[in-house]
Amino acid sequence: MSDHDWTEVVGAFGVFALLISVFTVTVVQFAKTRRARFAGIREEEYRHLAETAVRLQESNERLLATLDGRLGSMEDRMTALERVLREVD
Repeated sequence: MSDHDWTEVVGAFGVFALLISVFTVTVVQFAKTRRARFAGIREEEYRHLAETAVRLQESNERLLATLDGRLGSMEDRMTALERVLREVD
């Protein structure tokens, strides 16, 4: 083989190596970008789920406070009723 033939082989190998490198970097960067986008979407869904859970917990807290007040009121009435029944006996 002549010197010119070796130059062509090395040049062709270099071009293929460059194309493979560019393709690999492009695919890797595309995959990273896609992964980051999906991670952002997933974090937004978790944030929404957490906000919903907080709202529901606050609602439950208000309902429990209301029930506690009503139960205290019923306890007072029950005590008064027991006292009336003892006095009747």
